Amino acid sequence: MRYGYWAPVFGGWLRNVPQEDGPASWESLSRLVRRSEEIGYDLTLIAELNLNDIKGIEAPALDAWSTAAALAAVTRSIELMVAVRPNFHQPALFAKAAANIDNIAGGRLALNVVSSWWAKEATSYGLQFDQHDDRYARTSEWLEVVSGLWREPRFSFSGRYYTLEDAIVEPKPLKAPRPVVYAGGESEAAKTMIARQCDAYVMHGDTPEVIRGKIADMRERREREGLPPLQYGMAAYAIVRDSEAEAQRELARITRIPGLEDGSPPPGFANFDQWLSGTQLERELKVQEYSVSNRGLRPRLVGTPESIREQIAAFEDAGLDLLLLQMSPQYEEMERFSEQIIRPRIGRSREGQA
Repeated sequence: MRYGYWAPVFGGWLRNVPQEDGPASWESLSRLVRRSEEIGYDLTLIAELNLNDIKGIEAPALDAWSTAAALAAVTRSIELMVAVRPNFHQPALFAKAAANIDNIAGGRLALNVVSSWWAKEATSYGLQFDQHDDRYARTSEWLEVVSGLWREPRFSFSGRYYTLEDAIVEPKPLKAPRPVVYAGGESEAAKTMIARQCDAYVMHGDTPEVIRGKIADMRERREREGLPPLQYGMAAYAIVRDSEAEAQRELARITRIPGLEDGSPPPGFANFDQWLSGTQLERELKVQEYSVSNRGLRPRLVGTPESIREQIAAFEDAGLDLLLLQMSPQYEEMERFSEQIIRPRIGRSREGQA
């Protein structure tokens, strides 16, 4: 298993714990990423949103690509998986800038291609927002252009969204034929595009049984395309404690929504306006999924080191290659997870090779 995490471009990762990690800043982010290399993390995901989806749109949000360029210069080994939304980036200019960042990083750049879902953000910035299947059609064409520019000495293209004539991108990325392209999505359009054009499939958090089924589906799609196997990643929120009771107390703390009981929940909770309509279990799940994004609590990486190692082994058995973790407060909890999960496992692996 490889271990990655979301870089704190929004500050913290909890919607209902406002000040735990402080506001987003280059100082705190770069300190955390540099430390993560030292304690065994393989990858950081740098999300791209110009409005803060976690703490509210008025809160600071760091720009993904200038942050990635800066991290490329101050890190040595960690993979920089940077989110990119095609409707925000003209592909030829993007290919030039991203190739330069990859060269600064010594070949450590990867893309997380996101077919934009937030209409308000796009229209606020005066950008085109496509309907669902059109978004994936744009992404497919955008990837074709970027990959061609990275592969060919000169590249021309005429499509529905983009037209280029004799375009040149030099220097090329160091990783040939291109940096690794990750993407996620659960619609038919998304899975078709990923099976044909990407290198890795990233999923929202879920149980090992559900993840096993998703991986099996994508493996079949990939085989039909006659392409090499995909890599598979999943989002998860981790809470490691010495006892199960301690872990459950921390889970209760981070999922407690201020004002919910007296009928005055925070404004963002309006997105869950039907939460009262379901069963008690459905209500609890919806509260958890409001508190932690990307269905991060569904994988149940909450408990003692022993129980979490067992759950990770179940995900490995299902075919998962990469965990994309969120934790809070992030610096302290990433240290704890490394000490109790990552580094002991590295030590056992080395002993087995001796």
